Amino acid sequence: MKLHTSSTEKYQTVTGYDQSGVEINAKRYDYSVLVMPEVAPRAWNVAHFDELTPAHFEMIAADKPDVVILGTGERQRFVHPKLVASLASQRIGVESMDSHAACRTYNILMGEGRKATLALIIEGAKAPE
Repeated sequence: MKLHTSSTEKYQTVTGYDQSGVEINAKRYDYSVLVMPEVAPRAWNVAHFDELTPAHFEMIAADKPDVVILGTGERQRFVHPKLVASLASQRIGVESMDSHAACRTYNILMGEGRKATLALIIEGAKAPE
């Protein structure tokens, strides 16, 4: 799916998405990533939803976003509250949704000036070392 460009080109914007990867500002990532508006996308070493640990969310908590949009792949899945305790303790909300919806929602929030983090799981893909 291709998304349309907007006036947010100076920020990290999702410009396309399919099941095997995501485009951020027209650059393709074929592995799970963390995306924030003003920070270059970072590899997120998660190949499957079931591999998530508290450490994955502690990495996000260190960035102190307003909200985390968790893209869980083809279908919406919810994480156990123990996994996101580091976020909850800082009053950082986590919204879980399928990855298509997560990409759209991130773009909307980012366009509104919110400090959102897109945590996108690309199932089966390992981040480069």
